[in-house]
Amino acid sequence: MAVQPEGTPCWADAMFGDVEGAKSFYGDVLGWTFGESSSEYGNYTQAYADGKAVAAVVPPMPGQEGQSQWCLYFASPDAAATAAKIRDKGGEVLMEPMRVGDFGTMCLARDPSGVVFGVWQGGTHEGFEASPQQTGAYCWAEVFTRAPEKSDAFFTAVFGYTAKQLQDDAIDFRMFELGGNTVLGRMRMTDDFPPEVPPYINVYFTVGNCDDAVARATKLGGVLRFGPMDSPFGRFAALSDPQGANFSVIDITTTAGEMPQTTDAS
Repeated sequence: MAVQPEGTPCWADAMFGDVEGAKSFYGDVLGWTFGESSSEYGNYTQAYADGKAVAAVVPPMPGQEGQSQWCLYFASPDAAATAAKIRDKGGEVLMEPMRVGDFGTMCLARDPSGVVFGVWQGGTHEGFEASPQQTGAYCWAEVFTRAPEKSDAFFTAVFGYTAKQLQDDAIDFRMFELGGNTVLGRMRMTDDFPPEVPPYINVYFTVGNCDDAVARATKLGGVLRFGPMDSPFGRFAALSDPQGANFSVIDITTTAGEMPQTTDAS
């Protein structure tokens, strides 16, 4: 795999107080299998779809116990340089760039609106191995924020995105592009979101059948937040897992409606 352009979503992981519970849930809902946990790296455990790495689960580090949440990582050729840009553009570096063996270098940060994300400078581990079309693979992500003007300015400045705004009076939605490829969405959080829900990045995983995945998830203690709903991009639904981590599932083979119109927002 060629090195991905800076700002390309390249990996996702989540901390869970009950790692075995998370493995059981996502194994059933997304068909994931799991590798051996690495005690050398905090019992970090990779998830696989058909033998290809798609994500990871890990227990919280001491003092970091709290609500589980998925973290999306953006590719960087130089994590230290990206961390400097994050600070320069008004973000906060939560964890300084840290080398993880030969796998690569990671950094955790927060945008000016409160959205937490990661930066990954790949070494032997370059990121996702499965394509978005594969069942169980990462497919898409959206920044959910109450201050879109802050997030928009920040992400375009740090990662050099160009932006397109959806022409829809009902929602405030923007898409970020790199080299002509749409890599990330941004949604304004409305009053439908309880005030205690912090800004976050919502990750989508590909499923063969959205309704079946929702049925499996809710049977196992997950909570349906939205959908299932048809869209030009696929049939999708938003869920919370039993430990409170938000995520979405999407069947990209089942599409409906016309592609939305956008205007250049760069």
